[in-house]
Amino acid sequence: MDFETLITNGNVVTEHGIFPLDIGISGGRIAALLERGTPAGARERLDASGQYVLPGAVDIHWHCRAPAYPERGDFASETQAAAAGGVTTVFEMPISKPCCATGDIFRARRALAEANAYVNYALYAAPGLLRREEIADMVAEGAIGFKIFTTTAPAARYDEFEGLCLPHIAEQLQALHLIAETGLVCTVHAENEDLIQWYTQQLKAANRNDIAAHGESRPPHVEAVAIASLLTLNETVGANLHIAHVSSRLALETVRRFLRTGAPVTAETCPHYLFFTEADLLRVGPYAKVNPPLRQPEDQAALWEGLADGSLIAVTTDHSPFTVEEKERARTDIWRTPPGAPGVEELVLGMMDAALKGRLSIEHAVRLISTNGARRFGIYPRKGTIAVGADADLVLYDPSLTTTISQEMLFSRSKASDKLYEGMTFQGRIRRTLVNGRTVFADGVITGEPGWGQFVRPDPACVQREF
Repeated sequence: MDFETLITNGNVVTEHGIFPLDIGISGGRIAALLERGTPAGARERLDASGQYVLPGAVDIHWHCRAPAYPERGDFASETQAAAAGGVTTVFEMPISKPCCATGDIFRARRALAEANAYVNYALYAAPGLLRREEIADMVAEGAIGFKIFTTTAPAARYDEFEGLCLPHIAEQLQALHLIAETGLVCTVHAENEDLIQWYTQQLKAANRNDIAAHGESRPPHVEAVAIASLLTLNETVGANLHIAHVSSRLALETVRRFLRTGAPVTAETCPHYLFFTEADLLRVGPYAKVNPPLRQPEDQAALWEGLADGSLIAVTTDHSPFTVEEKERARTDIWRTPPGAPGVEELVLGMMDAALKGRLSIEHAVRLISTNGARRFGIYPRKGTIAVGADADLVLYDPSLTTTISQEMLFSRSKASDKLYEGMTFQGRIRRTLVNGRTVFADGVITGEPGWGQFVRPDPACVQREF
């Protein structure tokens, strides 16, 4: 047996267990899983002694600001960050300038990523123009799924959200019907716009513009009401829904109530809700402003319970790069700074740290950051697993080392805004990331090239609805 690359002596992690295997790679795919020490030839041999070999993470909720805001990041810088973080496939949300709501815009974004991406990429589509022909065009072009907000577009950013924001129930119902026809997943940013507006008006009337006011404008029932409303609408439609970035116990309990009825819905959470709370606003100020907001310790505990019992199927970053200048506006006025924070470089580190410290199994961590997202969106078993025939998207992870987050080690162009994680130490280190069989990151250095990442399209027949 001869291979292009042979990874030897590693502990190979799949969703089913950990095995002492060697991995033969040819043509960008896993060609063989061999008993450790099986004689084999290869042009390149990688010794993974003492390391876990993980399937590359599939980040199903990720933002890039190209080409309108290069100072925040572009497909090159942010996919380099993904590679350094062990993320080998990213699903880009359709917030772009203009919003990715037509076939023509979709094709332009795909071409931009094709020229610049270091890791594999999929593209969400925005269905909110409510035009069946545009939705069909984007499906034909390979959209991974759809995304809607149940809120209005942020001030001065309407063009970035046109076709994405559907704050009115009648619009949401129309979108659900159109999306149901495609069979693809629709990811929802669920917050109730009427309540947000009411709370915000009350706070502004009281001259509140401090950092804590942001969370007070979006308490947990703002999230839960939007989820309940949308899932109730969907009982008569049956669209394939996925609730983004669940942040609170109340929102999680709402999802669970519908899951018990067999509703076609899944849900995710993010590392920032698992590792940080509202108290971190005092530590890093505006850099912790995200939507939905960071919550209380009891909400954090509930999310870990949701991961344990399967109510939450995935952990995904909502990586949202912004500049220091943009975030610092909130020092004097919280309403003036955009919500969002980087995080793609800490996803694998954070979940592997939790696994190595016994909070969950390593196999479960892999399901949450890789396998389940691939299954949910119809790209498994090509992605999300280590198996013969799967793409060779792999991460070599050394549990004997530690990683302390500093600006100097990060690759995101918005790394100076990555204050939530700065100074944190995780158990383990990402030693190497392979995308399509080639090393793109090794020992702190990007070794890949722009354009190496490949476009990933779903197979609607493989979209999994139940976990």
